[in-house]
Amino acid sequence: MQIYLPIAEMAVPVESILLLGVFVGFLSGVFGIGGGFLMTPFLIFMGLPPAIAVGTQANQLVAGSLSGVLSHWRKGNVDFKLGGVMLAGSVTGSIIGVVVFRMLQYIGQIDLVIPILYVILLGSMGAMMFFESLMVLIRHKGKSPAEEKPSLHHHPFFQALPYKMRFPRSRLYVSALLPATIGFVGGLLVSIMGIGGGFLLVPAMIYILGMPTLLVAGTSLFQIMLTTVFTTMLHATASHTVDMVLAALLIISGVIGVQIGVRVAKRITGAWGRVLLATMLLLVSFELAGELFIRPSDLYTATIW
Repeated sequence: MQIYLPIAEMAVPVESILLLGVFVGFLSGVFGIGGGFLMTPFLIFMGLPPAIAVGTQANQLVAGSLSGVLSHWRKGNVDFKLGGVMLAGSVTGSIIGVVVFRMLQYIGQIDLVIPILYVILLGSMGAMMFFESLMVLIRHKGKSPAEEKPSLHHHPFFQALPYKMRFPRSRLYVSALLPATIGFVGGLLVSIMGIGGGFLLVPAMIYILGMPTLLVAGTSLFQIMLTTVFTTMLHATASHTVDMVLAALLIISGVIGVQIGVRVAKRITGAWGRVLLATMLLLVSFELAGELFIRPSDLYTATIW
């Protein structure tokens, strides 16, 4: 059955959209990832304009993040003061990101820039994850992640930064510039690529801020949720790339997929799971690169309206 997407101005099979939402939701449940960096490329593969894929995909982050924040809040695992400082930086990053997004739309390069960014991001992340997981499988023995944790937050450069603030919940006394900068990066990722960027923000909060691991997930989701709401509003009003029909289908099917994935996750070991995920990221990256750089069989097509 075909369904018309009013903002994308095209009809797509509703079954394909629902299956895609379930599949990405399943991966999110299995591997504990947001899924945004996979959803956008898959939407592009289905023929949706990259700008629409980015603007609409962000809506999924709101639904997933809200559920996670409520769960962590009940357990007291959210540092709202530190999250607020991060939010100040992420709002600034979102505004700048949407301005850049709009400029790329204006010069007609947004459909090129988004796939290139995804090729770089997915390719580098997939390669690092793949080789790291292979090394773990080969060694079988080694230091635990906790033993290898670098203490970057004690670096003299970070300690010398001004505007220090106390964050009692996280037991930190650090420069407000650090969480604000981390939030700024998150805002750029949400607005330009439609991803929450948790795979970058969470390590930064642990290694650069020195934040307790127990509070990282909830605080990160709190910041991502509010940033995504703000960014979605900007995209809807400034770039007009939010298709609510598509967003509703993805959210509904994604919730179902997550529930299935959580049940399957117990049967997949850590290293092998990362190998599977890394392989998928590399395949998606290669496919996007192929569409960008391989000469198509038909250089020109004619459409009769």
